[in-house]
Amino acid sequence: MIKNNPLIKPFLKWAGGKRQLLVEIKKHLPCNISDYTYFEPFLGAGAVFFELQPQRAVINDYNEQLILAYNAIKDNIDELTALLRIYQNNYNEDSFYKIRNIDREPEKFNLLSDIEKAARLVFLNKTCFNGLYRVNSQGHFNVPYGRYKNPAICDENVLRLISDYFNSCKIEILNCDFEDAAAKADKNSFVYFDPPYHSPDKNNFTSYQAEKFDESEQERLCDVMVKLTNQEVKCLLSNSDTGFIRELYKNSIFDIISVQAKRKINSDSTKRGNVNEVLIKNWKD
Repeated sequence: MIKNNPLIKPFLKWAGGKRQLLVEIKKHLPCNISDYTYFEPFLGAGAVFFELQPQRAVINDYNEQLILAYNAIKDNIDELTALLRIYQNNYNEDSFYKIRNIDREPEKFNLLSDIEKAARLVFLNKTCFNGLYRVNSQGHFNVPYGRYKNPAICDENVLRLISDYFNSCKIEILNCDFEDAAAKADKNSFVYFDPPYHSPDKNNFTSYQAEKFDESEQERLCDVMVKLTNQEVKCLLSNSDTGFIRELYKNSIFDIISVQAKRKINSDSTKRGNVNEVLIKNWKD
């Protein structure tokens, strides 16, 4: 078994990230996880993926800008780090808003190369308030300036280690619907679903893209879990501990496990801190 490199880690901050839940999540993985092809249809910053560092994986996110960043790291690491070094050397509040607001001008934004778009996302994530990725209904990035003294805009060592990992293993990177991303999973696959969380009072952070992940999407995800279960595909899902989610997954094929997470991002400040979440698995140990 190849030993994981602890220096390979998420290069972005991401709302709902799983770094502080890794110990709990790893308790509920298949004991021989390295024997499976790993699928993650809602990748985000990839905390679980980078912790496991599978040799065979299919990773996906619906956020096009995010996937451009992953592809740039894999295929164009020199160009990406060169752009990020320029951003690092010219960082200030004016440059932040100039780069942030490019997407308000489609004719200008569309002229950017994929690598330039990827560098823009990394720059904004490293310099905006609280490291959020949030867009409005028009798809415009709308997080304000973070006022950091010396943000690590170009964490070149981490980025190059990730690039080396991607290119030394069989890692397929997709930008599609979650159902399509899991379509090739079989009984030799393990699928980890980490969707935008259910939020009955609309306080959970879900603005990763202009299109929202509503209850009908949660229901469709459950249907996919049932389909994969019938195909003998092992799946684990993270979500909010709400009545809706517990009702949705009350089928006896699922095991609902309560966990507690510490969250820093919520529009309601009283709901930050320790919150109840669930892990839902579709197999018995």
